[in-house]
Amino acid sequence: MKKIAIVTDSNSGINPSEAKELGLYVMPMPFMISGEPYYEDINLTQEDFYIKLAQNADISTSQPAIGEVITLWDNLLKEYDEIVSIPMSSGLSKTYETAEMLSHYDEYEGKVFVVNNQRISVTQRQASIDALELVQKGLSGKEIKDLLEERKFDSSIYIMVDTLKYLCKGGRVTPAGAAFGKLLGIKPVLQIQGERLDAYAKVRGKKKAIITMIDAMKSDIKGRFGNDNSLIHMAVAYTYDRESAEEFLQLVKKEFPNCIDYVVNPLSLSVSCHIGPGALAIAVSKKI
Repeated sequence: MKKIAIVTDSNSGINPSEAKELGLYVMPMPFMISGEPYYEDINLTQEDFYIKLAQNADISTSQPAIGEVITLWDNLLKEYDEIVSIPMSSGLSKTYETAEMLSHYDEYEGKVFVVNNQRISVTQRQASIDALELVQKGLSGKEIKDLLEERKFDSSIYIMVDTLKYLCKGGRVTPAGAAFGKLLGIKPVLQIQGERLDAYAKVRGKKKAIITMIDAMKSDIKGRFGNDNSLIHMAVAYTYDRESAEEFLQLVKKEFPNCIDYVVNPLSLSVSCHIGPGALAIAVSKKI
């Protein structure tokens, strides 16, 4: 059986210590903050990120340098026969396109398989864990790539945004709309199903937003995922407020009993920079 390395990026929310424990590899995603480069979980902690966000620092996301990708692949191919790379959604970044192009260089052709998984954050994390399990089942790199792409839309995320400030800053909400929404206590609910981060609903108050997310996920599980919780990996995600996420998790367990597992993870910083602190999310991935 071939030795296969699984590679993802830090948008999966998998930090270096967890990657080591799981037995996979994580490419750190760069941020530019006030003109300086930072890397999630290397020289940029979650706490530091939100401090800089609150200080209105100029924050932008980027993709890894080509040289960093090649160096990682070259080092892994000294030990492994094949690499399966699972970058963040091609609809949210050019990272996939760059890696896919590199994989067709002569030295990587037939050895590196880049998955157009169209997932982000906790669902990208689950895809990476699925890949590890598929390696143990004896699938080849190409077979893993093909299966993950075949099942890429078997996931769903709903996110309650606590503040309109960052949606306004990113141009998704007008300043007037943000001011009016703040006055009314509007909590937007966003969704990620495949390539994009889209608006789903606008409701008044956190309690109503949570109910909206839960109802939406119940509809997805019933209509898209076979109406069987025993086939569902369930996740709660958050930006900065772990305590609220743990409280939300208890409600999720009650509303969605008997899932395969329940995970609480921070949303990746690439998502967080667009929505700010205080957000809560519910996410599912259907078992492969």
